[in-house]
Order: sequence, then C-alpha cells, then structure tokens
Amino acid sequence: MAHSPATAPALPSQRTLLSWIFAGRLMLAVGNLAGAALIWTSDPSRAFIISTTVSLGLVVTAYGYWAVWVRRRHPGNVFLFCQALVDVALVTLLVHLTGGPNSAFPALYILVTSSYARSCSPSGADSWSRSRRRCSTLPTYTGDTRCARDWASGARIVIILGSYAVVALLATRLRQAGAERESLQTELRRARLQADDILQNIRSGVLTIDGSGRLAFLNPMGERLLQLDGPRMTGHPILDTLKHRSPEMWAAMVSAIRHGRKVSRSEGTVQHDDGRVFPIGLSTTTFDRDADGRPSVTAIFTDISDLKRIQELNLRAERLEAVAALSASLAHEIRNPLASIRSSVEQLARTAQADEDDRYLAQLIVRESDRLSRLLNEFLDFARVRATKFAPVDLQAVVTAAVRMVREHPDCKADTEIRVQGQRTVLEGDEDLLYRVVVNLVLNAAQAAKGPAVVTVTTGPAKVGDLPLGNNIEHPLRLEVRDTGPGIPEELRDRLFEPFVTGRSGGSGLGLAIVQRAVEAHRGVALVDSAPGKGTKFTIYFPARRASEVIE
Repeated sequence: MAHSPATAPALPSQRTLLSWIFAGRLMLAVGNLAGAALIWTSDPSRAFIISTTVSLGLVVTAYGYWAVWVRRRHPGNVFLFCQALVDVALVTLLVHLTGGPNSAFPALYILVTSSYARSCSPSGADSWSRSRRRCSTLPTYTGDTRCARDWASGARIVIILGSYAVVALLATRLRQAGAERESLQTELRRARLQADDILQNIRSGVLTIDGSGRLAFLNPMGERLLQLDGPRMTGHPILDTLKHRSPEMWAAMVSAIRHGRKVSRSEGTVQHDDGRVFPIGLSTTTFDRDADGRPSVTAIFTDISDLKRIQELNLRAERLEAVAALSASLAHEIRNPLASIRSSVEQLARTAQADEDDRYLAQLIVRESDRLSRLLNEFLDFARVRATKFAPVDLQAVVTAAVRMVREHPDCKADTEIRVQGQRTVLEGDEDLLYRVVVNLVLNAAQAAKGPAVVTVTTGPAKVGDLPLGNNIEHPLRLEVRDTGPGIPEELRDRLFEPFVTGRSGGSGLGLAIVQRAVEAHRGVALVDSAPGKGTKFTIYFPARRASEVIE
C-alpha cells in the first residue's frame, strides 16, 4: 500500500505566536521587576528606570492584546516593530541586570528577532533577518574563557541552541513554502498553457475590451469572424470599428462598460467588408473594475448561420407535415365527386341526342378531369411519403437507374448531359423513396435548363465537419446534384421546398416538397446553393445507418 509523504510540521499561526511572545514578555517583565527590587536600595535611580520601562512595556502589551484579540485587527509590520522594540528593551534591561557582557541572556536577541521575522510580511521578515545576523555578531556572545565554566555560560548555550532551533524550524518551513510556491507556479503555467490552447482552438470568438474601450484580447476565431487583426489592434481603441462590424455587440459592450450589464444568449449580426452578413450568438460578462472605475468586458460570440439553417429545416418539415395531411384529406374528398362527374359526362356524350358541340364539350371536361386526377395523385404521393421498408441500398445503383429513366423523359432535352460520379455508397434506406429523390432532383435540373447544360450526380461518404452546425448525423453519406443551368431566382430560393412553389410553367410545385419529406423520413438534411446565372447545387446528407427508434 502506498503511503502519502510525510508533511512538514506546520508553524503556529501569527496570533498563536504573538500570544507566546506576550507570555515571554511577561516573564521578562517579572524578571526585570525582581532585579529592580533587588537594587532599589543601592541604586534607586537605576531601579526607577527599569520599573518605568517595564511599566511602559506592560502598557504596550495590554494595547497589543486589545488590538489583536478584542478588536480582531490584523497586525501590520509597524505594529510588530513597536512590539519588538519593547521586547528588545526588556531583554537589554535583563542583560544589563545580569552582568552585561558576561550575562547568559544576550541570545534572547536572536529569539526575539526570529519570532518577529516569522510574524512579519516578507519585506519585514527580511529586515528582521538582517537584524538577527547583526545580533549574532555582538561581542556579548563571547566572554572570557572563565565564563564557559560558570552557570551563565551554560544558560547562554541553552538559549542560543533554543534560538537556533527556532531559526532552523523557520528555515525548514520557508524551504517548504518555497517548494509549494514553485509547484503552484508550475500548475499556474500549465493552466495558462491549457487556457491559451483552448482559446486558440475553440469555435467561438472571444473578445476582451478594457474599461477605456481598448482591445485587450481577441482569439483567432474572433479575428476570422470579425475580420480584425488582433495583434496589431491590441491596446488600441476598438469600439468604433466594432460598431461598424456588429452594432449589437457594440451596444452590449458599451452597456457593460458604462452600467455593468451582462448579456446572456443574445443574438446579433456581423457584417464583413465584402457585404456578407451572418447571425451570431452573443454573451458578455464583466470583470474587476479598472482604476477609473470601469470594468473590463469579455464577449463570447459564435456564427450561428448553420444553426439558423437547421431551425429553418425543422420548421419546414413541420409545415410539410401539416400540408401533407391537408392534401390527403382534400384529395380523398375531391377524387370521388370528380370520378362521378367524368363518368356522367362520358355517358351524356354517348347518347343519340348529343350533337358535335356536346361531344366536344364532353371531351374537354373529360380531359380536364384527367388533369385534375393526375394532380390529385401528386397530392396523394406527397401525403404518402413514408419510409416503410429499410434495407441496405446501394445509392450509386439507385442513381444510375434514376438517371436512365430521366434521360428517356420528354422534358429532358437532347443538349442536356447527365453525368454520374462517385463510388458504391451503401446506406439503410427505403429504395423507392431514394429513387424518387434522385428522379425529382435530376428531372428538375433538366427541366430548368434553357440551353445546353450539364447535370452531375455525385455520391460518396461525407465528413462530419461538412454538415451544418447543430446536426448530429453519424457516419454521413452525400448525394450531390449539380447543374450548370440558369440558377434559382432569389424570390423563390427561401421557399423552394414549400408545396406548390414552382418557377416552371405547368409545374405542380410538389417535386421538391416530396424530396424534402423523403429526406426527412431518412433523418437526413437537404441543402441548396444557387445563384442566378451560376447554376444550382443540391446537397443531401443521409445517415449510413438508420436510427433504431423509428420506422414511419
């Protein structure tokens, strides 16, 4: 069994040491008074001086007791110095009474200075240590060789040994304190290195401004988010620049500096010089006030563009579910009456009384009824998007089959080239739904082309870092459909996956809504990137393995 290392004996506290000093002072006072009583008749003036000094020492002792134990004041270096003067005076009287140079008590000077060195602050302790060294060189330590044989020399040796025992104890404790301080400094350096490493690598920006509005710290992520040169701007005013970059962050920092107000989980925006604007999450906190009374302020901020996008995707999925339920209800309600109308019109057109105009109108009604029936079927397809059978599926094979079908579609022009790239990509999914996803995306790209165009379909594994922040797809796979067409108009881009939204004449606006619902059924995420005249890219991320909790 391992044993913990032995700890060095702890030194007494300052109050305990002072109580010992005061007890020793009382003993010195009693000894001096006894000596004064012995010489009162032979040398009254000298006895009077001794008695007066002892009385003054007792008054100072009483004051020290009242200040330290009654008023609970912390003894400072000046207080301890005054107390030490009293002890030195009492020791001097005792040495004088007991033989001067041949006295046994000069070593008490060392004991006094060592005790007060333990009680003082480091600067005061240094002064007392120097005093102790001076006392150690006093000639009163030595006497003639005859004194070594009398009782005074023996007592002197005992006191000197006791004094040096105290000094040795103090030295041991100081060495231990020095080792502890070195250990603490090492731990502090390591903590600082760890903090620096964290600040250098976290995905949030950290900005600190002092009370006068000057930049104190900006980590690398903060430099990238705000497009600022942190090392060059450190120590310079930054509030005006921050007001231009992020008005919300500027307002939060100013409010914290002036009024000490903190912000938690607020939102704002950051604008770059190139015109790009993106949302940020923002929190601020304040630290100790500067000399002018103003606190320094630290802001922690993060680009939440991906998080906003995920929230929009979730809202979109909820809206699609509601529309799907409504579409299914309407389709069932309309289909039966529509079938009755179509059947009745056909029968009326076959009667003998029907002329040429009646037959033409009947054919028109039947044709429009069929169109409405196809639209109702699309509504039902949209409402029935459910993943019912999950099995390992090669997404590359699904893409190849879907592209082969789209190439034969009447809307796929001869000058539209469709390419398939990537590798064998296996995931757990519903093959029919995946087929519909690819067909809708590729067919939309082919239909949107207004001239020669290239549609490229790519499959393969994806990196977790490619996904939007806040998405937790494990082992993601990627399906990408990119075209060189005219792009998506800006007014349609934000509503692209909503039902009945289309930029093509004659379209139902349900194709991309079906894609969105199919992707949601696989617990994936669909993203679009498009610009007018620069083509469109749809990127869909699927989990390689289906979560075990749900089959809709």
